[in-house]
Amino acid sequence: MGGRFVDQVVIEVRGGKGGDGIVSFRREARVPKGGPNGGDGGAGGDVILAVDGRLTTLADFRNGTIFRAGGGRPGGSGNRTGARGKDLVLEVPPGTTVFDSDTGEILGDLTREGQRLVVARGGVPGKGNASFATSVNRAPRKATRGGEGVSRKIRLELSLIADAGLVGVPNAGKSTLLARVTSARPKIANYPFSTLHPSLGVVRMDRGFSFVLADLPGLLEGAGRGTGLGLRFLRHVERTGILVYVLGMGLRMEPAEQYEIVRKEVLSYKDELEKLEEIPVLSRVDLATEAERRRAVKSLPGDVLELSAVTGEGIDEFLARLAAAVGNLRKAIR
Repeated sequence: MGGRFVDQVVIEVRGGKGGDGIVSFRREARVPKGGPNGGDGGAGGDVILAVDGRLTTLADFRNGTIFRAGGGRPGGSGNRTGARGKDLVLEVPPGTTVFDSDTGEILGDLTREGQRLVVARGGVPGKGNASFATSVNRAPRKATRGGEGVSRKIRLELSLIADAGLVGVPNAGKSTLLARVTSARPKIANYPFSTLHPSLGVVRMDRGFSFVLADLPGLLEGAGRGTGLGLRFLRHVERTGILVYVLGMGLRMEPAEQYEIVRKEVLSYKDELEKLEEIPVLSRVDLATEAERRRAVKSLPGDVLELSAVTGEGIDEFLARLAAAVGNLRKAIR
């Protein structure tokens, strides 16, 4: 993914002020009593969020930053309307949920490329004196000021969108597997939480078929209740269509215990996640003896796959099964 990963931020957005109307009268030769011709102001610009599919982080934003759209221009003589204020378009990654920071209200859920959401409307334009002319008052000396734009604090929360996600305890081999099957280069190290944020990679299969695979940070018992960074990690599971449980050999916990703990935490976060398709994978089998492998496989669900991202064993079978699952899921939601 590159760069700094940010998945939650609070910013302030302000619509532009509306332009003022003006008081003006026609002043022409041989027309001693020209009528009112003061124009209206221009509307203030809006602050708009727009989805850019190339983005995978909210790192372009900083907490507390104020984003303000352009103000409308004043009206002119000759009934000229002032120019509208320039809209301010802020680009966000797909999977961004927008909240009113003060009330907690969900303002929008931005998931599709090009989707737009107005988060702060510009102020209404002021009226020039030409707008107040009547049959009774033909020379009004009244004009109104433009209105202030909407101002609010909003919270942006990112839940990455992927076809499938790798979940497991720390050091189970998720990052190594992602690096093996995609061009992603996540940080890989032999200590807990070497992955501190999700990483995305694209798996490219034959005949132009491809899908997005996410490496989600390692889960520990209690993650569903907010232990450590658990809740922030689990938020990224919500928009994942398929969960790949990566169960590592050679760890302190046996693979069956890893599966039980991680699955429990995923489901304790949201019951609906039980509906997601699961693919259990026994990883790092190159570190185990045949007897250890047989014992581990016997303790896991019957459809578990054995693989090693280091030697390549089982990778083709894993990709074939995952690609078939992704293809079936896409057909089901059409």
